[in-house]
Amino acid sequence: MMGMSKTPYSPDSFEVSKRKMDHITLTPKSTTSVETVDMRFDYEPLFFTHPGDHETWQSTFLGFEFNFPFWVSSMTGGIEKSHLINQNLAKLCGEFKLGMGLGSCRSLLDSKDRHADFAVRKYLGKQPLFANIGYAQLEELFQANKFHLLHEMVDSLEANGLIIHLNPLQEWFQPKGDKFKLSPLNTIKTFLENVSYPVLIKEVGQGMGPKSLKALLDLPIAGIELGAFGGTNFSLLESLRSSEEAEFKKPFIHVGHSAHEMVEILNALPTKGKEFIISGGMKTILDGYELKTKLSAPSVIGMASTFLGPAQKNYETLREHFLQMKEALLVAKKILNLKENQ
Repeated sequence: MMGMSKTPYSPDSFEVSKRKMDHITLTPKSTTSVETVDMRFDYEPLFFTHPGDHETWQSTFLGFEFNFPFWVSSMTGGIEKSHLINQNLAKLCGEFKLGMGLGSCRSLLDSKDRHADFAVRKYLGKQPLFANIGYAQLEELFQANKFHLLHEMVDSLEANGLIIHLNPLQEWFQPKGDKFKLSPLNTIKTFLENVSYPVLIKEVGQGMGPKSLKALLDLPIAGIELGAFGGTNFSLLESLRSSEEAEFKKPFIHVGHSAHEMVEILNALPTKGKEFIISGGMKTILDGYELKTKLSAPSVIGMASTFLGPAQKNYETLREHFLQMKEALLVAKKILNLKENQ
């Protein structure tokens, strides 16, 4: 019809013309080498549809319903900037039905001054929120017969449970770090005797070996966060903070276990109803998708550093960041199958 404007898809529209020109100019730069193909997955385009805006990956973790199998792993607490970061992260978990672990709540054992930094229950709705404490503080409370302070802290935050982070190497590297005087296994066993809420155990960037994992699986804990080697390494972080040369310490930065190795260890052990947060060393969404698919026990993908930058800006920036993440995960779920030999 005369006067009808051309549709955006007409062959000579500006958008299509520009795309075709881009194809011509960028083709020489777009060649891939067969050596770079990702050998972990079978790619199945015949069965694919692009994710819709409201499409989810319904998951259950620790008895809670998730729209996507993501856990916002423990990051920060006890400083002024923590308030904004934790508030934005909690809003994200509430809107998209995720789970959240708070950063170290150590400061709340001595004072309530920073309580507002951690008091984010109102943003999460019914989604799981876990408080977090270091093993060194657990040991101190055990020796002082004051476990009740942890119970009161969990209650004051309206948290669903507690994460205990094991970080002996971090404490060793940390200037004036806490020294472990007792076996963490025995102290945790004693703590668990009088706990009415779920407890998770995690590492902070070194992961854990088979003996430690097996011992944890024998305990009445809810699950384990891997905190594997390959991501943020707090031993390295503390060494960077130190003015000492630490010549004899530095090789210890590189000991540990990758998330891939830990998943293989766990698949070879009876997991006894435990559930897992897969975290540490995952550089892309495909890494998380691979390991969640591979782990035979219930799991979610733990992410920390990828959220930290956007969460410091504003909620809309963080939200847009997550929308891209969850779309990538849904595309992986729809179009990729883990190869049988992986």
